[in-house]
Amino acid sequence: MNDKDQTAKSFSEKWHNNRRLAFDETLDEASDIQRWILTRNGIDDLAALTTWLGGRRRILDAGCGNGRVTALLRRYAPEDAEVVGIDLTASDVAAENLAGERNIRFEKRDLLGDLSGLGEFDLIYCQEVLHHTGDAAGAFRNVASLLSDEGEIAVYVYKVKPPVREYTDDLVRSRISQLPYPDAMDAMRAVTELGRALSDLDVKIEVPDVKVLGISAGTYDIQRFIYHFFAKAFWNPAMDVEANAAINYDWYHPQLATRHTLEEVEGWFAAEGLRVVHSLVDDYGITVRGVRPRGSTRGSTS
Repeated sequence: MNDKDQTAKSFSEKWHNNRRLAFDETLDEASDIQRWILTRNGIDDLAALTTWLGGRRRILDAGCGNGRVTALLRRYAPEDAEVVGIDLTASDVAAENLAGERNIRFEKRDLLGDLSGLGEFDLIYCQEVLHHTGDAAGAFRNVASLLSDEGEIAVYVYKVKPPVREYTDDLVRSRISQLPYPDAMDAMRAVTELGRALSDLDVKIEVPDVKVLGISAGTYDIQRFIYHFFAKAFWNPAMDVEANAAINYDWYHPQLATRHTLEEVEGWFAAEGLRVVHSLVDDYGITVRGVRPRGSTRGSTS
């Protein structure tokens, strides 16, 4: 099985076995998950989200997974806005989760494939997916071609992590990527229990700059310190063990998981004639939002 097929199979099994994963948390204004989605995009609160979505007529969630962010966009977009979700592996799950919602539809599409027939959009949300395509820049160009004049596209991709974290990620990914879903989840439950054990310690440590390991000076909760610099052992006490394990699976099991730099991502925007209006590099990845100026030349330097 090649890497693209393995990654598609990995996500299909993830979503079809965890149909509501992080769905309710994404819609819960008290959750860390919703807060992370908003803050990485430079959106302060739900009132600001409503303002950001105001005036949009066609919104695309490109790589929508189970539809959790699609649901958030639908809830705070204008009532008459059309919201479209596309996904290669889980469009059926998203459609099931949002059955009965107004002005919303889902299609099975490959972000590197033929996107004709979808039309143009004045907002494209494409986050947590480009790095799983095997050609993030190509998928970005393909999706950005659907953006209307004065429309906005918002992307999020994995960033290059500190060196030991990168080594651990690749090592674990190589060891579990070919495992069947039940066996891979068993491995991830153990990683999850490690995350929970570290979190339960409730210990903070102060560390110096360690440039050779990519460690920045600061005070860290011990679980987050390990998470940021050595190995992703995700644990969120607001979710059950199975949901936490599925999130760890999401990170480690798909073979295609490229990592990027801010300069690289901003270069994608420049090549498509897009003006960057927001960028953020956090501990987890890179978020960039950009607008297509009216009359700009598309893909002039790509």
